Amino acid sequence: MPGEGSGATIEKMPDGLFRDRRDAGRVLAAQLQHYRDRDDVIVLALPRGGVPVAFEVAVALGAPLDVFLVRKLGVPGREELAMGAIASSGVLVLNDDVVRGLRIRPEEIHQVADMEVRELSRRERLYRDNRPPPDVAGKAVILVDDGLATGSSMRAAVQALRKLQPARTAIAVPAASSSTCRDLAAEVDEVVCAATPSPFYAVGQSYLDFSQITDDEVVELLHKAWSSRPASDSDKPAPLAPTSPRLTEFDSGDTR
Repeated sequence: MPGEGSGATIEKMPDGLFRDRRDAGRVLAAQLQHYRDRDDVIVLALPRGGVPVAFEVAVALGAPLDVFLVRKLGVPGREELAMGAIASSGVLVLNDDVVRGLRIRPEEIHQVADMEVRELSRRERLYRDNRPPPDVAGKAVILVDDGLATGSSMRAAVQALRKLQPARTAIAVPAASSSTCRDLAAEVDEVVCAATPSPFYAVGQSYLDFSQITDDEVVELLHKAWSSRPASDSDKPAPLAPTSPRLTEFDSGDTR
């Protein structure tokens, strides 16, 4: 059952540099061949950086591609410091150490969360162009990002995704801290970290080109992926969820 952590595995390859996110996606896809050509698999990217990676994974596996949005919650007045993250369905993951240490009030958290929810809604509209979210119930879902530092954004995605009742949840990233991979393995069915540099300082250090991905690039790749797949019953979207989310808190360590 997704989230129980029993039987979760970590796969990795020797540490190395990726040319860019597309290259990283092709390397990562080689570690995911057991999902290839299955009609129950869907690849969900965490934008923006996860989209080029996930595009290559989806192409290699013959699986549909979509996005699952997560936003960092910055500390008021110190926005570069994350106090948590929020996912599309309104699931809120907090860094308790930061919240308690800086004595951040609940109303401040919800104010920042409300602002990020609006940005999530904007991106949903922009990326999907009124296309409803996919139906992931009963599917094997592969969550893809361009890397994990502390893993809070991915953790928020996992918590939110669990509410949609997939049959299996896997996390796949090109580069990550080995400790973060181990921690996340307790929350999903499988974790695939293609490279786990040691010591690990930042995701970008695993890439020769870690340029910022634009909204236009995200939209282009999504439309390319959607247009290349024939319509089928298994790809039909679920009913569009309400845009006003319920904020559900989950305790979790750090953020990225």
